[in-house]
Amino acid sequence: MIRVLVIGLGSMGLSHALAHTRGRSELVGLMARGPRPDLPEALDGVPYFTDLDEALAETRPDLVVVATYTESHKPFAMKAMLAGAHVFCEKPLAATVEDANVMVAMAKQTGRKLMIGYILRHHPSWQQFVAEARALGGPYVFRMNLNQQSSGATWETHKHLMSSVSPIVDCGVHYVDVMCQITDAMPVRVHGIGLRLSHEIAEDMYNYGQFQVAFSDGSVGWYEAGWGPMMSETAHFVKDVVSPKGSVSIADVKETGSDDVDSHTAVGKLLVHTLSGDRLVDFPGEPGHQELCDAEQLAMIEAIENDLDLTRHMNDAVQSLRICLAADESIRTGTPIDLSGA
Repeated sequence: MIRVLVIGLGSMGLSHALAHTRGRSELVGLMARGPRPDLPEALDGVPYFTDLDEALAETRPDLVVVATYTESHKPFAMKAMLAGAHVFCEKPLAATVEDANVMVAMAKQTGRKLMIGYILRHHPSWQQFVAEARALGGPYVFRMNLNQQSSGATWETHKHLMSSVSPIVDCGVHYVDVMCQITDAMPVRVHGIGLRLSHEIAEDMYNYGQFQVAFSDGSVGWYEAGWGPMMSETAHFVKDVVSPKGSVSIADVKETGSDDVDSHTAVGKLLVHTLSGDRLVDFPGEPGHQELCDAEQLAMIEAIENDLDLTRHMNDAVQSLRICLAADESIRTGTPIDLSGA
């Protein structure tokens, strides 16, 4: 049975830890900063650590799940792989493209599996969304956003996240990854705009951003993300793809508020529009957040057990990160970023 150590016990870390309390793995350790927090009953008795070296030595994991803030992904993942463990790392993979490439190189050098937490790849409705769009053929127009009218504990989490990463990078990598899965083309140019809408965040950070990306096949797309109590909930969740032969759109968004994590993955229905007519694809009984985390961790276990080649998966993660970080650079410099030589 695969022995698992989970680092980070926020929302994602807890969900990943719970995924390993059942099935083909054994949760042998939890790690976070500070005293042991209050945890779900299912995690009672699991050893708790605050130091990674101690945790690795004591638990001897086969798999380390890294679900911490972005700036710590690289050092934790590198140490885990050097200790002989496979790594599941939450998105964004790293704080820089250079760090992400180093992590991928270490996975290849050590023969360890490195999977990144692109949760939409494990969602049957989003898999269908990608397949329907690809069937239309490009070039494509991508229109996507995820604005969150966050308050209370969610706004506090967002402010903590913005100490190191902007909304368009943290959330954008998911949806840029969807764009890249559909077009298979290389990005050539990115142009972004953004604005700091709150005095509660650092002066060099922005909590609203939007960018446009152009691809080598002629496809173009935009992505928009904003966090905070001031954000509008009107059209906060737009996901559609347009091609010369028609369009595919998420048509039935779960109406529970923009900061509800389940609403960020729910599809409900797809509207497939073609020149010959429209078709609705219904998805009753979609998986919730915990079920998707269960699916992610099962996919990680299967990659280890079956020695699956994750090269394309890792390269895609670096590509989506490259585009979002270029958008961040464009916002900060006020100039478009050329990616044609990247």
